[in-house]
Amino acid sequence: MKKIAIIGAGPTGVYTLFSLLKNGIPLALSLYEQADKAGVGMPYSDEENSKMMLANIASIEIPPIFISYIDWLRNQSEAHLARYHVHKDSLHERQFLPRMLLGEYFRDRFLALLAQAKACGFVVEVHESCRVTDLQALPDGVLLWTEGQNAPEQYDTAVIATGHVWPEEDPSTRSFFPSPWSGLMEASIPPCNVGIMGTSLSGIDAAMAVAIQHGTFTEQDDNSVQYGPDKGSKALKIALMSRSGILPEADFYCPIPWEPLLVVTESTLNKAIAAGSEGLLDRVFQLMVQELEQADPQWSERIALQRLNADSFSEAWFADRKARDPFRWAQANLAEVEHNKRDRLTVPWRYTVLRLHEAIEPAVEHLNARDRKRFNAGLARVFIDNYAAIPPQSIRRLLALREAGIACILALGPDYKMEVAAQRTLITVQQRVHQFDVFIDARGQKAMKTKDLPFPTLRQQLMADGKDVPPVDDNYFLLEPASVRGRIALGALPWLMHNRPFVQGLTVCAEIGEAIARTLSRVPDGSR
Repeated sequence: MKKIAIIGAGPTGVYTLFSLLKNGIPLALSLYEQADKAGVGMPYSDEENSKMMLANIASIEIPPIFISYIDWLRNQSEAHLARYHVHKDSLHERQFLPRMLLGEYFRDRFLALLAQAKACGFVVEVHESCRVTDLQALPDGVLLWTEGQNAPEQYDTAVIATGHVWPEEDPSTRSFFPSPWSGLMEASIPPCNVGIMGTSLSGIDAAMAVAIQHGTFTEQDDNSVQYGPDKGSKALKIALMSRSGILPEADFYCPIPWEPLLVVTESTLNKAIAAGSEGLLDRVFQLMVQELEQADPQWSERIALQRLNADSFSEAWFADRKARDPFRWAQANLAEVEHNKRDRLTVPWRYTVLRLHEAIEPAVEHLNARDRKRFNAGLARVFIDNYAAIPPQSIRRLLALREAGIACILALGPDYKMEVAAQRTLITVQQRVHQFDVFIDARGQKAMKTKDLPFPTLRQQLMADGKDVPPVDDNYFLLEPASVRGRIALGALPWLMHNRPFVQGLTVCAEIGEAIARTLSRVPDGSR
């Protein structure tokens, strides 16, 4: 029986286990999770979230593990759901719910997978509160070391499914948080000037984590939200900031599963790629133009799409938001998307761009250095803004903070300066200095390179090949150098982001798990 180690028992590890069970070939599996509960995953754990923080994905989009998320929710008691301010009679498959509740679903499904694995002849060991410290690929397997153990375990194959990577918290200061997941949930934030770098859902969630320490959100039956600060918290001010100073759109209605595109098909994209890297970005953009003009000719004419290029398209995309007050724009956008959801109306240009980001992603790794820089500065920002639309309730809560005189938005521009001092953080914008007693960096996951791998021996093996980013095959197994080929699968999202800039979300976790399991189940001895 082949021995496999899965490092990380969050969503990617869980979906890998699920796919291995579906393939039906009994294996000896060891799952390693550094948190105290396997199966949950950091984005959904109760240590890193509050009940106010909403998952940015609804049941209709979550790949089911035996049963769908919505069916699992309907099996829970009224009292249990009430702990998260969720009413059983109002559940529906497009609803955004607290992250911690989704974490409970994954934990429950993980335990169900363990029971199923045992019944199917798998041998499974789960190591919780157990950090893997090193890996080494051998000609006949993989050595794995854990914290506190001198002797390594040997496996035929290892799967790295470690998920997001955030900076370690600095225990010496509670005035600067390098991420919202570096101790913010446990910290006591005084009523003071709080700065948050980032205006996406992570930044808004960080604002909520601070606000609930100093007041109460009241949510009415008509979905309106008010915020009342506590008596001793009048000094609380929260500034969310980014270069552009714009807010994301509220999540919009569209058909799921996605309908196929008409122009940007796999064959047309492959033809564009086959013509070479020179001019590839512009060829891809012309395909996008044709797709958008077919889908929404009125919008295409309104923004003068034919006169735009791969660089100026992003300027046109954000122009309306940049020209308006961010909170007034958010209020209008919220009203629009909620009307469309009630009437099941799809805005063609939004829906087309949503589908385009996955369709054109295979071309990204073929761009030359100049076009990759152009892509990151232009089209990538559009795609990320579009697919990172956020729960409407998060917008309502932010607007409530604004109405209470607590929240504001700062547009920093490209030339701001940031200085982290001993007790405060200073942001300088055009000679004006903004001082913050507490500062939270909420800009999200950054792409990681080979040098960032947390396994010293494996890192050394990979760096000997001279590549900044570990190359993987279509099933996520490391390709180079030959000494690691076929032994280790890299399913950790931060190390995949260079060639797949939009790799994110639970659907991707499921796809990665399925691809890795396909290889593991196909190759009896772990070799390739």
